[in-house]
Order: sequence, then structure tokens, then C-alpha cells
Amino acid sequence: MDVESSTVGVEEEFLLADPRTGAPTAKNDAVARTAEDLGLDLQLELTRCQIETNTGIHTRTGDLAQQLRDLRRGVAFCAEMNDARLLAVAIPPTIPLHYPVTDTPRYRRIADGFGMLAHEQGLCGCHVHVAVPDRETAVQVSNYLRPWLPLFLALTANSAIYRGVETGYKSWRNILWRRWPSAGPPPYFRCADDYDDLVAMMMSSGIMLDERMVYWDVRRSITYPTVEIRVSDVPATVEETTLLATLVRATVIMARESLDDGRTAPPIAAEMLRAAYWKAARSGIDGDAVAPMDGRVLPARELLAELVEHVEPALKELGDREFVADTIAAVLERGNGAMRQLRAFRAGGDVAAVVAELSEATLEGCALPEEPPLGFGEAGAGSPLR
Repeated sequence: MDVESSTVGVEEEFLLADPRTGAPTAKNDAVARTAEDLGLDLQLELTRCQIETNTGIHTRTGDLAQQLRDLRRGVAFCAEMNDARLLAVAIPPTIPLHYPVTDTPRYRRIADGFGMLAHEQGLCGCHVHVAVPDRETAVQVSNYLRPWLPLFLALTANSAIYRGVETGYKSWRNILWRRWPSAGPPPYFRCADDYDDLVAMMMSSGIMLDERMVYWDVRRSITYPTVEIRVSDVPATVEETTLLATLVRATVIMARESLDDGRTAPPIAAEMLRAAYWKAARSGIDGDAVAPMDGRVLPARELLAELVEHVEPALKELGDREFVADTIAAVLERGNGAMRQLRAFRAGGDVAAVVAELSEATLEGCALPEEPPLGFGEAGAGSPLR
């Protein structure tokens, strides 16, 4: 298979925080207006303390990483212009007074229809889009991705501190997020028609307002010819986001090669997947994991090594094998976002140390400019995802 046909793009959601207290600040509309003046189209999320960036469509990992750096640098500048701080964190570490819902007709309908689920949001994830040729392929690829979703979550876990205390989980965002009736791991679908039938039932029953509320951790993109992987916390650094996107892309490539050979994915029991999810959210990448394929309990690092071995042919074709090996080694040595949060909290004794650590990690390798970035809206290659 031509691996360059499996192009990749990334959406990152960020928290806007008060630069003095670290508390969520409801300024996404002001930050978006500032960005628009500088040539960048940002997306408003459900609550006004969130903002989202979208990369272009990429074939080269290095280009994707550069655009992610440019976007974080530029949005951080726009946030600073509006007395806010950009944080790559999956849940607010401080105690929020409230989460005001963004004032658009659709978000008001969600708030009216789902009550406190909407008002207790402020959850920031990372979505990776990988191109597929058609909707049937998207559904079959989703089946192949299901057993690896808990590992992607463990790798990127970045929500260990919430409301000023340790949650006891590396990804508390995932625990909160799965309260939505349309969230979590997708079911195993025999075909695209099965997918469509379930989505239609959920909309007709009011479980979802529209197809955009398909919040499964893998879904067929509504707008683009892609499969969208949504399981992860927003990673603390650009390096970790790029690693996630590369591993996801390689896994999709291997799935498509299996499908081309006439091999569909074996079903994984929902109960096994649920157990693996909880363990990934609880323990992260530095603890044990459950392998959904066979129920083994093993260190998450060993399961990660198995994934890398599984996708190695795709990584070699992409030219990303060395990048993945080096980046995994660096993340495991330094710690991902959750590990950095806990280290800062335990050393500093308060949430201010966590906010400072997150602020540094968000722009690691992305120096914040004193002036608006030139060509701000033209960073990277390709068309925007939205």
C-alpha cells in the first residue's frame, strides 16, 4: 500500500487559564478574534475556557511537528494578548468557579439537553485524523484500532490533578468523559450499515442531538474522508502529540494492509476493553496494563513495545522508526503529562507548581515570540482539517 495516501492531521484542545491563579478563564471568543486578526482560524469548544487548533493535512512527520509547534506558539501569543495562559492539560488542575458554555445555538442545545454533563466539561483531548478511502474501510479500521485504544490513552495521560488534589488516576479526563452516553470505545461493527443503524437509533432517541455527538474514541469523520481517533488526553508537549499521531497513523496503515489481504479484525469483548480502559486511566504509561486481545496483565511499557513491533513495517515505510524509538525513550525517561503533574505537585506542595510545569511543557520547543508570528495562519503544509 502507498503509505503516503494515509495522510494525517491533528486537532488539539487547550485550556485557557488565568495567568495569576491558573483557574479556567472564559476568554475563548476573545482569543479566537485576536487569532483571526492574525490570519488563524481557531475553533470554539463547548465551554468558554477551551480553544482548539487544527493542523493541515500532512504526509511527513517533521512537517506535522513543525505546524503543531507553530500553532501552540501562535495561540499562546493570542492568549497572552488577552490576559490568559495557554495550557496543554486535559482537565483544569485548579478549582473552577464554573464552566460557562460557549454561546452558540448548538452548544446551548447540548447544555439544555444534557445538564451538568455539559457544565462540568472543560475537558481537553487530542484527535488524530488518518485518511481512508471510504466509510466501509473506516469502520473496519475502527475494529482493528479498538484493542490499542487503552494504550494510546496511557501514553498520553495528562489529567492527574483536578480541583487542587490528586485524583488517583493518570487520566481523570477519561473517567469523566465516558459519562456521556455516546463516548468511550466504539462497538465492534460488522459493516458500515451497522454503524449507521446504531447512530440513527441514538439520534432518534435523543441520546445524541446530531451525528457530531458521536463521541466514540474512534469514529468515521463526518466531514472528511478520514478515520478519527479521539481517545487521548491532549498531550503535554508537541513531541508527545507527534508521537501519538505517528503511532496512530502506522496502526491504521497496518489495519488497511490486513483488510487488503482479506483479514478482518477479531472482535474484542466489551467487558475486556472496559477493564483495559479503566486500568489505562488509573495507571498510565508507568504502571501495568491489560492487553485487551488476550487479557494479559503486563507493564504498559512492554505493551507499548509490542505495538511498536506490530507497526514497524509501516514505520519503516514512513521513515519514522528512529523518531518513534527516540521519542518513546525520551517520554519514558522524562515522564508524560500526568507524571510531570504529579512530580510537580508532590515537590511543590500546591497546584501552582503544577500550572507552572504545564505552562512550560505546553511550549517546550516553541519559543513564545514578542511580536505576532509572521505567516501565522499559513504554518505547515496542506489544507486545514476544518
